[in-house]
Amino acid sequence: MSLLPSRGARRGPIICFIGLVFIVALYELGIICNPKKDQLTPIMVTKEKYVIGENDRQTYPYDRSMPLIFIGGVPRSGTTLMRAMLDAHPEVRCGQETRIIPRILQMRMHWVKSKRESVRLVEAGISKEVMDGAIAAFCLEVIARHGEPAPRLCNKDPLILNMGSYMLELFPNAKFLFMVRDGRATVHSIISRKVTITGFDLSSYRQCLTKWNHAISLMHEQCKDVGVGRCLMVPYEQLVLHPRDWMKKILHFLDVPWNESVLHHEEFINKPGGVPLSKVERSSDQVIKPVNLEALTKWVGKIPEDVVKDMADIAPMLSTLGYDPYASSPNYGEPDNVVSDNTVRVRADNEMWIAKARQLALQESVPVVAATNDDSSNTITA
Repeated sequence: MSLLPSRGARRGPIICFIGLVFIVALYELGIICNPKKDQLTPIMVTKEKYVIGENDRQTYPYDRSMPLIFIGGVPRSGTTLMRAMLDAHPEVRCGQETRIIPRILQMRMHWVKSKRESVRLVEAGISKEVMDGAIAAFCLEVIARHGEPAPRLCNKDPLILNMGSYMLELFPNAKFLFMVRDGRATVHSIISRKVTITGFDLSSYRQCLTKWNHAISLMHEQCKDVGVGRCLMVPYEQLVLHPRDWMKKILHFLDVPWNESVLHHEEFINKPGGVPLSKVERSSDQVIKPVNLEALTKWVGKIPEDVVKDMADIAPMLSTLGYDPYASSPNYGEPDNVVSDNTVRVRADNEMWIAKARQLALQESVPVVAATNDDSSNTITA
């Protein structure tokens, strides 16, 4: 009689061992009861978001942690030129103003400022985290999908900078370009081109300069709040006078590699991967031209004498930003040779540029309504 176990007897422990290993694996994966995993709070998780390029069929993922670029400033301060120059870069896409993003932020401001609405939202389970997540998702979807895919996405809804700190909460790796321009030039442009902005009286330079001073002050504070590592102040005049130097500085700040195309944005107007223009944005007819000096001093001699006399009191932010409020004809500096040459060509071919604007249907008669802070309600209106 053999003392060795039978084949069936040997198979039993092996099967038990394999079964035990299988059960442990299921337990660790959470497929069967795991008391530690059962204690975790369940959460909703979004699927991965991405867009696919039409030409290269490349996948471009997007999420809240991506390094978005926001261009802000008072309307008529060079925000369109800034976004056109960035749009010419093959790795960046800004696109036209969305206009809808400021409105969703306006709604959020209404809800937050109203104690009654805030209580109702909390009772409905709409916490700050829920609202912030929803607003971020909305803004991100609009930014990512309202234009062609690109590795770096940019948004130019100028007055978003009023809420720079909040936008940084939503998008922690975002950076801001704060376009600053001589307020006298900005206001003259607003009035002469009839750019309707809530709260601005287009018949009064004094009142518009007061409104400009208030608006630029709020943005200046927001830029300081988010910090120099997140917000770069870009003087419009210096960008125009020295485009190469300033675009190098801007791209370095944004961690975007240098590309010569940013100095020739006019060559990429309405081309695939280039600079798309809106027919209802007032500045579109200007950015079809190369960088030139035409707009720098158009305001000189156009502001009433009584306003010029009181300029330092009406618009103290001029001094804060480095502009001389007493200079009736300021000297912003000497332009680079290429800018001087561009200016000569633009002035010589004036009729050609007018015809090109008409060809692109960039008519000045199209009304444009911009948004700003309304002091009476502390909301953004349009």
